Amino acid sequence: MANTTSAQKATRKIEKRTEVNKARGTRMKTEIRKVEEAIAAGDKNIALAALKGAEPVLARTSQKGVVHKRTASRKVSRLTKRVNAMA
Repeated sequence: MANTTSAQKATRKIEKRTEVNKARGTRMKTEIRKVEEAIAAGDKNIALAALKGAEPVLARTSQKGVVHKRTASRKVSRLTKRVNAMA
Protein backbone atom coordinates (compact mmCIF):
# COMPACT_ATOMS: atom_id res chain seq x y z
CA MET A 1 0.00 0.00 0.00
CA ALA A 2 1.15 3.54 -0.77
CA ASN A 3 2.53 5.44 2.21
CA THR A 4 2.42 9.09 1.15
CA THR A 5 -0.61 11.05 0.02
CA SER A 6 1.04 11.76 -3.33
CA ALA A 7 1.63 8.04 -3.85
CA GLN A 8 -2.00 7.33 -2.98
CA LYS A 9 -3.15 9.92 -5.51
CA ALA A 10 -0.81 8.43 -8.12
CA THR A 11 -2.36 5.01 -7.50
CA ARG A 12 -5.86 6.44 -8.02
CA LYS A 13 -4.76 8.14 -11.25
CA ILE A 14 -3.17 4.93 -12.53
CA GLU A 15 -6.38 2.97 -11.86
CA LYS A 16 -8.48 5.52 -13.78
CA ARG A 17 -6.02 5.64 -16.67
CA THR A 18 -5.92 1.83 -16.83
CA GLU A 19 -9.71 1.70 -17.19
CA VAL A 20 -9.65 4.27 -20.00
CA ASN A 21 -6.83 2.45 -21.80
CA LYS A 22 -8.65 -0.89 -21.47
CA ALA A 23 -11.72 0.67 -23.07
CA ARG A 24 -9.62 2.07 -25.89
CA GLY A 25 -7.98 -1.30 -26.50
CA THR A 26 -11.34 -3.06 -26.53
CA ARG A 27 -12.74 -0.51 -28.98
CA MET A 28 -9.73 -1.04 -31.26
CA LYS A 29 -10.12 -4.82 -31.21
CA THR A 30 -13.86 -4.50 -31.92
CA GLU A 31 -13.23 -2.31 -34.97
CA ILE A 32 -10.58 -4.73 -36.27
CA ARG A 33 -12.98 -7.64 -35.76
CA LYS A 34 -15.70 -5.83 -37.75
CA VAL A 35 -13.33 -5.50 -40.71
CA GLU A 36 -12.24 -9.14 -40.46
CA GLU A 37 -15.85 -10.34 -40.29
CA ALA A 38 -16.72 -8.30 -43.38
CA ILE A 39 -13.73 -9.79 -45.19
CA ALA A 40 -14.82 -13.30 -44.17
CA ALA A 41 -18.36 -12.58 -45.38
CA GLY A 42 -16.91 -11.53 -48.73
CA ASP A 43 -18.66 -8.15 -48.97
CA LYS A 44 -16.14 -5.58 -50.15
CA ASN A 45 -18.39 -2.54 -49.63
CA ILE A 46 -19.05 -3.41 -45.97
CA ALA A 47 -15.35 -4.23 -45.51
CA LEU A 48 -14.34 -0.84 -46.93
CA ALA A 49 -16.82 0.95 -44.66
CA ALA A 50 -15.58 -0.99 -41.63
CA LEU A 51 -11.97 -0.23 -42.55
CA LYS A 52 -12.81 3.46 -42.87
CA GLY A 53 -14.20 3.35 -39.33
CA ALA A 54 -11.29 1.32 -37.94
CA GLU A 55 -8.46 3.50 -39.25
CA PRO A 56 -9.09 6.56 -37.05
CA VAL A 57 -9.67 4.35 -34.00
CA LEU A 58 -6.31 2.64 -34.56
CA ALA A 59 -4.61 5.99 -35.09
CA ARG A 60 -6.14 7.35 -31.88
CA THR A 61 -5.11 4.33 -29.80
CA SER A 62 -1.52 4.70 -30.98
CA GLN A 63 -1.62 8.44 -30.38
CA LYS A 64 -2.80 7.87 -26.80
CA GLY A 65 -0.07 5.31 -26.18
CA VAL A 66 -2.26 2.20 -25.88
CA VAL A 67 -0.39 0.52 -28.74
CA HIS A 68 2.83 1.51 -30.48
CA LYS A 69 2.60 3.76 -33.54
CA ARG A 70 4.13 1.13 -35.81
CA THR A 71 1.82 -1.59 -34.47
CA ALA A 72 -1.23 0.47 -35.40
CA SER A 73 0.27 1.30 -38.78
CA ARG A 74 1.01 -2.38 -39.45
CA LYS A 75 -2.54 -3.41 -38.52
CA VAL A 76 -4.06 -0.76 -40.83
CA SER A 77 -1.70 -1.78 -43.62
CA ARG A 78 -2.52 -5.49 -43.35
CA LEU A 79 -6.27 -4.89 -43.16
CA THR A 80 -6.13 -2.54 -46.17
CA LYS A 81 -4.14 -5.13 -48.11
CA ARG A 82 -6.73 -7.82 -47.34
CA VAL A 83 -9.67 -5.59 -48.29
CA ASN A 84 -8.02 -4.54 -51.55
CA ALA A 85 -7.32 -8.18 -52.41
CA MET A 86 -11.05 -8.96 -52.35
CA ALA A 87 -12.68 -9.62 -55.72
